[in-house]
Formats: sequence, C-alpha cells, structure tokens
Amino acid sequence: MKHVFSLPIALLLATSAAIAQQPPAQQSPAQANPAQQSQALKPTALQSQTQFSKQPAARQPQSDVVEEIVARVNNSIITRADLQRSKEAQQEEAAKIPDPADRPKEQDLLRDLIDQQLLLQKANELGLSADTDLVKRLDQIRQQMHADSMEEMEKAAQAQGVSWEDFKQNLKNGILQQKVIQQEVGGHITITKQDIQKFYDEHKAEMERPEQVRLSEILISTEKAPPVKTENGKTALPEAPDPQVVAAAQQKASAIYAQLQNGAKFADLAKSNSDGPTAQAGGDLEYFKRGTLAKQLEDRVFALQPGQYTEPIRTNQGWVILEVTEHTPAGIPPLKDVEPQIQERLYMTQMQPALRDYLTKLREDAYIDIKPNSPYIDTGASPNETKPVYTTAEASNAKTAPKKKKKLGLF
Repeated sequence: MKHVFSLPIALLLATSAAIAQQPPAQQSPAQANPAQQSQALKPTALQSQTQFSKQPAARQPQSDVVEEIVARVNNSIITRADLQRSKEAQQEEAAKIPDPADRPKEQDLLRDLIDQQLLLQKANELGLSADTDLVKRLDQIRQQMHADSMEEMEKAAQAQGVSWEDFKQNLKNGILQQKVIQQEVGGHITITKQDIQKFYDEHKAEMERPEQVRLSEILISTEKAPPVKTENGKTALPEAPDPQVVAAAQQKASAIYAQLQNGAKFADLAKSNSDGPTAQAGGDLEYFKRGTLAKQLEDRVFALQPGQYTEPIRTNQGWVILEVTEHTPAGIPPLKDVEPQIQERLYMTQMQPALRDYLTKLREDAYIDIKPNSPYIDTGASPNETKPVYTTAEASNAKTAPKKKKKLGLF
C-alpha cells in the first residue's frame, strides 16, 4: 500500500506556499535565472504571508467586538486577527533561520500586510489572473506529496486542521503578487556582462574553492530491520543481515548497473529503486570535498568525470552505486562557472531597494489609515502619503450616536 504524506501536510503546504510567494523577476539582458527569482524577496513583505486558518474561537456575545480593524488600505481592511496569524507564521519561519540578523522582524508585520494588500490591489488594477497558475501550482504540490488526487490532498489537509480554501486563496494571492513584482519591478532591472565581469574581478579571492564532487546514489539496502533499543537505552543496528539478503541485494544492484550501461537515466532508477532517503530527489547527495568520504568511496568518485558512475560498492548499509553529477577542481573557478551566482547576487542587490521604492510609491498613491492612538506602526510608511483628517464634528457625532451592537471594531 502506498504511503502518502511522509511529512505533515501543514508543513509541506506552508513550504510550497512560501516558495510560491517568492516572485520571479523578468529576465534582464543578463538572463536572470530561477535561483535569482526565488531569492529576490527573502527580506521583504512577502516573506511571512503564508497563513493557515485554525479552529474558530468560541462565538463571543453580540455586544462584544469580534474583530478590531487595525488599518484600512483603500477599500481593504487589516484586522488584529490578521496580524496575529501573520505573527504566528513569522515565528515559525524565524525558527528555521539560524542567523538572527536574517530573521523577519515583528515590528514589520503591519508593513508586510499593507504591502500585500497594495500588491493585490495593483494586480486587480492591471487585470492580472492567477487561475491557470494556481491549478499548475496545486498539481505540483500534489506530486510532491505523492497524492493520487486533489480530493485526497484536501482530505489530508482538513484532517490536520488546515483550511483548504484559505490555503488556496493564500497561494493565489502569492501568485498575483509575483506577477505584479515581475512586471512592475523585475522587468526594469538590468544586469550587464560588464557588471558581472567587474564583480568577478573584484571578488576572485572569495571564490577560491577546494576540489569537490556532487554525488547521487542508488542504495539497495541490506538493513531490512529497523534499529533496536538496547538495554541501556541506546540505539543499535540489528544483527548482521542474512547472507541471502546480501546476495539478493547485490543481484538487484548489478541489474540496475546493467540498465545504466544500456542508457537508463540514473535519476529515474534512483526514484524507482533506491532505498536511500534521497530517492525522490533522484538520489542527489549534494557536494563532498576531499577528506569527507570514506577512503574506498573517495578514491573511486574523485577519479570520475560528471555523468560517470561507479560499479556497485558494498557498504554497511548495503550496495550503493554513486554517480558524479559535478566535479569542480580546486582554485578560482572560471567566470562561466560562477556567472549565474554572480548574476543572482547582483540581481538581489538591485531588487531589494527597487521593490521597496515601488511599494513606497504605491503607498503614496493609496489611502492608508492606521488606527489612531494605537501601537500599530507601518514601518514602510512614506511622508508623502495622504493623511486622514478627523474633525470635531465627527467626534461629536460619534459621542451622540446611539450605541449599537458591533461585529467589527471600527475606528
């Protein structure tokens, strides 16, 4: 029986939505690549917008204020509940970032929510649609989670307390924001060959690297039994595998090796045959420098060129076939090898201030009203914004107006 959802669905959905909300910029003459696009907005407003509905709180008496409006952005509102959900999402995100300096700041929560509303309103003004992109994105998530259908994924989401409709709406909002930034900001960023060459010449010392290989594996395990607890509470592997198990694993590894020699793709065979944890990633093990692998493995893989692979090798875990997908020599790499990374860095350097300037301009063209005499601050506010005017007559009318039961806290 197939195992679906190897990780909690809320975590996977959050990850997918966060990825969706990193807006891809249009390609400049320097040909911006996907890595640039996905990284361009990490410290910006879109970083903490993934929010999921939780179980609704108990209904309060009608005479109480159910929702407090914190800010108005043209015809949209931001409530205290919006801020609270954003705060919870931000805290989850911050826990994954080791460097405190790179973590989003709580003081920017209201700024981020205003940014999102401005971008969504701009998308509506530009007549942008996300329906087709949403279908594609959801199907990508379904494949990542190994679900047979959207209904299966939706049921699993609901079983874990995730509001499926809210998730889809958040994902759609993220796509729309991507499109606005791609069209209005990223499309105006230009990185020239001269910019890349200058950066390369000025930072060569930083680029020096040791010899390393990037590996992929196909592991045929001989450890069919899980680790066991010993009497002192420690974890230990079970007894040595039966010789018949080892022989059967070797036979399977040899058959896979024969398929590779006949032209089969390594990644495809890894996905369908490997017992390793990297199977779904095509066996990718990332990079290894000299001295970080067991001697028997290092001697073999460092003698290979990209695209070459070893014969089956016996290890403690079973039989493994290793493919070298990249092999970089020691020293300063040539410009052609690091050009995409340089371009990404230059692109991000330009994107950050360009996006903030654009969001400031949107503020200046909008009507934004923050609840007066409150602790809420828009840290992205412009001094040129239109300010609301509160008159004495309005205050007097507010005092003499009959009291009504409220569902929204208006200010």
